[in-house]
Amino acid sequence: MPAVEVHNGSWSASRVRRVVANHLRANAPRLGAEMAAEIRAKIPEYGRPADEAYARNIRLGVDLALQRFLDLLDGRDGQASGWHDLYREIGARELREGRSLDALHATIRLCARIAWQRLIDDADHESIPLGELEPLAETIFAYLDDLAAASAQGYAHAKAAEIGELDRRRRRLVALLTAAPPASPETIASAASAAGWSMPARLAVVVLDASAALAAPLVLPPDILADFARSEPCLVVPDPEAPRQARDLSCHLAGHRAAVGPSVPPARAAASLRLAASALDLMRRGVIEGKGVVWCRDHLATMAIFQDEQLLDALVERRLEPLMSRPPAQRAALGDTLLAWLQTNANANQLAAGLHIHPQTARHRLRQLTRIFGDVLQDTDARFELQIALRADRVRRARPPA
Repeated sequence: MPAVEVHNGSWSASRVRRVVANHLRANAPRLGAEMAAEIRAKIPEYGRPADEAYARNIRLGVDLALQRFLDLLDGRDGQASGWHDLYREIGARELREGRSLDALHATIRLCARIAWQRLIDDADHESIPLGELEPLAETIFAYLDDLAAASAQGYAHAKAAEIGELDRRRRRLVALLTAAPPASPETIASAASAAGWSMPARLAVVVLDASAALAAPLVLPPDILADFARSEPCLVVPDPEAPRQARDLSCHLAGHRAAVGPSVPPARAAASLRLAASALDLMRRGVIEGKGVVWCRDHLATMAIFQDEQLLDALVERRLEPLMSRPPAQRAALGDTLLAWLQTNANANQLAAGLHIHPQTARHRLRQLTRIFGDVLQDTDARFELQIALRADRVRRARPPA
């Protein structure tokens, strides 16, 4: 602040600063020792009586902060080099040692009180009116803000680096778990330990629609691993069949399109990933109905049928060939009737009730089907293949246009 002389012949702002700075500088070693001792005595987080290296670090921080404050009083701001980097590192160390910044900020306030008391004592010794110390109080408070800001910056940078490193380790664990062939149990166990993740007895892999995952990032509990950097983002969910986990997972994925793979041992995570990806593909194509989250366990038969569509095409062509020449509406009606009959072996009245048609219509269709397929309807293997072909045909007919 500018030095403004007081014309009553007593004190000027510059003289107050100079006198106080000289007193503090002359007593700086003793003042630094007092501050360091008070810190260790009154801030429990820093009380390590047997740790001499830790005590030296505390004293270093105090001395450098005190030196810069003296330079501020002398108008030599910046002469105490390295203070900013030191307090950034102190803030980062607070994070690494598992503390918040509360203890550090309490320490800074404690040292400020000690310094202020020394200023008052020196003012009394030199007969400086206490009112002349007000500008110095402003300097102290501004300096406290500088120290707190530097330590908070270091803390935040260390936190970001820690989160980034943990995220990298967790993504590596996802890659090892879902690799085909899988990584060795020892490698996976080591990676899980590094990622702070407890290996479950069973897990499931969830594959998410990429565009939805990027548009609305998920907030997930720490026990769920995630890798959003893949072309198809995926999650690794421990104990997916547990009622609470299944319920919570549905809540976490609300508003997203995703497929949950089957529950498997960790060594078979790649299989859960493959099946989840297959189910998501069938969702996109309309084979599996659902706009949100689907569980593979609820669609295993459909997934099995559509696992090899070339093979499925051959089966449909062979078994439903007698219906192919019929008009689409008639083919659909006969196909639905035949599938219902094969599944239930019901009579015409029961079929009519299930299909919501007149019993006479059901009898007419059954006669047509008997005439079209003949003895094939009595062959067990043929009946099984007919069911698969008819289910596939019905799914394809119900699929929305691409």
